[in-house]
Formats: sequence, C-alpha cells, structure tokens
Amino acid sequence: MTQTLTNQSRSSALKALKCKECGAEYELQATHVCEFCFGPLEASYDFSRLSQPITRESIEAGPNSIWRYRSFLPVETDTPIDVGTGMTPLLKSHRLARQLGLKNLYIKNDAVNMPTLSFKDRVVSVALTRAQELGFSTVSCASTGNLANSTAAIATRAGLDCCVFIPADLEAGKVMGTLIYGPTVMAVQGNYDQVNRLCSEVANTHGWGFVNINLRPYYSEGSKTLGYEVAEQLGWELPDHIVAPLASGSLFTKIYKGFREFVDNGLVDDKAVRFSGAQAEGCSPIAQAYKEDRDFINPVKPNTIAKSIAIGNPADGVYAIDIAKKTNGTIESVTDAEIVEGMKLLAETEGIFTETAGGTTIAVLKKLVEAGKIDPEEKTVVYITGNGLKTQEAVQGCIGQPFEIEPKLGSFERALERSRTLDRLDWQPVLV
Repeated sequence: MTQTLTNQSRSSALKALKCKECGAEYELQATHVCEFCFGPLEASYDFSRLSQPITRESIEAGPNSIWRYRSFLPVETDTPIDVGTGMTPLLKSHRLARQLGLKNLYIKNDAVNMPTLSFKDRVVSVALTRAQELGFSTVSCASTGNLANSTAAIATRAGLDCCVFIPADLEAGKVMGTLIYGPTVMAVQGNYDQVNRLCSEVANTHGWGFVNINLRPYYSEGSKTLGYEVAEQLGWELPDHIVAPLASGSLFTKIYKGFREFVDNGLVDDKAVRFSGAQAEGCSPIAQAYKEDRDFINPVKPNTIAKSIAIGNPADGVYAIDIAKKTNGTIESVTDAEIVEGMKLLAETEGIFTETAGGTTIAVLKKLVEAGKIDPEEKTVVYITGNGLKTQEAVQGCIGQPFEIEPKLGSFERALERSRTLDRLDWQPVLV
C-alpha cells in the first residue's frame, strides 16, 4: 500500500501517510481519511534514509524561516515556497510575568509571522509546497479567516489559482486581508463546520487541493515548527509547560510531535513538558469533554467573539485531550469578557496586540495561575497565534477614545489634566 521511495530526495525523510487509529499506511497522495477505519491520516517519516544527519549546526546554517527544518517536513523538493515564514520572536516576559507572579514566562509571538501575521502561514507554506509537488494548479481552504489570508497570499506568490471559503460573518479585517491578494472568495451563510462540509464536496467534485481537507496530512505538519523554534530559541532545551489555543486541536498535537521528533533525533534532551489548552466558552467542545472526562467530542454551535478558534466539531479534539492528560496538563475555557481582558492585558504589559485567539490563551494562562495550576518557577511558553489588527471589532468600546484638542498649548494642557483624573475606560472624545 505504501508508495515506493525511489523518486524521493535523500534529503527527505517522508515515508508514507499513516492512520492515527489503525496504523494502515497509504501512498503519499492527496488523501486524509483511512478507508478502513475512517481515522485521520498523518505524515510519517524514516529519518534513517537521510543522506546527511540532522544536527543543531545543520539547522542553524539553514534559512531564517521554517525551512531550516525541511528534513522534518512532508515535502520532497529542495526549493520549497519560502516567504520568510517562521523564526518569530520568543520573548522573555517581564511585566506580564510579574503581574501574574511567574518567574519564567516566555511569549512565542506569531502575531508578527510572515506574510499574513498568523501561525497559519506555517501550515500553508508546507501545504502549498506539497500541492505543487502533487500537481495541483488550484488551491483552496475552509477558513475562519487567518487560513484564508495565508492561502490567498502564498498561492499568489506560488502562481497558483486560489478560491477560498469563509463564514459570511467574519471580521472585516480578515475578509479584506484575503481579498487584497485577488483570490475568489466564497462567503458562506453558515458557521465554520458548515463551510467545511461544503468544501469537502467541492474537493471531491472539482479536484482542487484543499489545504485543510485532502492536503491536511501535509498541512498540519507545519505546526510542528512552533515546537522546533521554541526548543532552538530556548538554547536547544524544552520548556516545562506550554499554553496554546485549541480550535481543531491540531496545533496542540503537532507542537507535541515536534518536541518528540527533536528528542528522538538527539537534538534536545528528553524531559516532561506539560501541555495546557485554551478555548472560548462559546465554543469549547474540547474543554467540555476534558472536564467531563469523556474520550469523545460532542459538537457544539459556536457563539463567541473568538471566531478564529470557533470550530464546533474539532477533528483532533480527542488527541488534544489525550496529550493534556498524559502530560499532566489541563484544558480550560474563558468567557468573551475575559478574552477581551486578555487581549488588553497582553497589550498593556508586553506591547503585543493579539487577536481574540491570543486573548483566549492569555486569559486561560491567568486563570491557570490563579488556580495554582502553573508553578511560578516553571519555564512556561504561551503561544500567541495571530494579530489583533484582524479582530479590532472585539475591543471597540473597551479601550477608550482619544482626546480631541485644538492646535493650542492651552487646549493640550487642559486635556492632559483631564486625562490624569479619568480612568482609561471612561475616556470620551471631547473638544477642550
């Protein structure tokens, strides 16, 4: 059943697609579901086939992008689509850490990822590179916004035709951030899960490469680079605890896989890393299953401002729960009000404007600290996966207004005095 490997580059360890449930192996084609048990497929590797060993030095000598880890990614080409994606800052937190009472807090900031300011640029770069290898000329996706941005931008760079599908009620910044690249955009009157079902039909009918459907086994591997980079940026060492947002659950599972691959290949020492996940209460099927100690997910209808993680029927939810449990982590949810406060807290302490998914993650981090579920001494990494400029609606009315003044010193002085007597949340535009 497995494809022969005679045509593969000796710099590629990609071996087969393997079912996560029954272990059946498949050829390296555009397929994502096991035909025997209907389990999800993921890329598997044989690192012994590489002509050169992977070392810290060989990685450090690579490009300043996710493609420094090309030997760990599911592509065969020596010329992947490299748009500078990855190697985003890992920032040692000071003011946020002090406010929360943590001593070793780090922020992995994909709000500045290239080219479209979210972690989705990682997975799309991998998926579209593989799409080209498989001969697709048209690529697509089902998206809550960020993925549509990335697919449209990187498809343009690669010279691929692009048609993306989004829920019709997305934030304006995300819609504009897709349209600017000139793809065909289908705004579907329904939630993400309905969009995804439609896209499955389109993929079967038109034979397009959908990054998160028939190309999903390749696409999802791009998230591993968030694990690789953190380990490298920590001085080739694993953290003690990570906190990351949960949508489909794939990001969570792939960071874990990335850490394990670095351990298995001798690049970092093995250690226990706790995995904790964050969801919005208005779409928290994984958190609900975790709290009720269930090994299955009950789908929900999303109702939250955190639209980028509003997936009511998460494909990898059960695998995320398993990782949280076996690593002594946890999965929590927070309200929309707490999400906004999380966005403001990160901006006011660390100067990072994150979108609602990041606000969810920061709010859950705070909740876990207050519940005593994060040791202040732990080296904790919190993942910020998108930029707040895309979800400005979420904080409108919550962050005050500028003082409107005349171009005169006296007008400025009166406004300055007023600013010192008002709480920021009580600011109103006023001519003084």
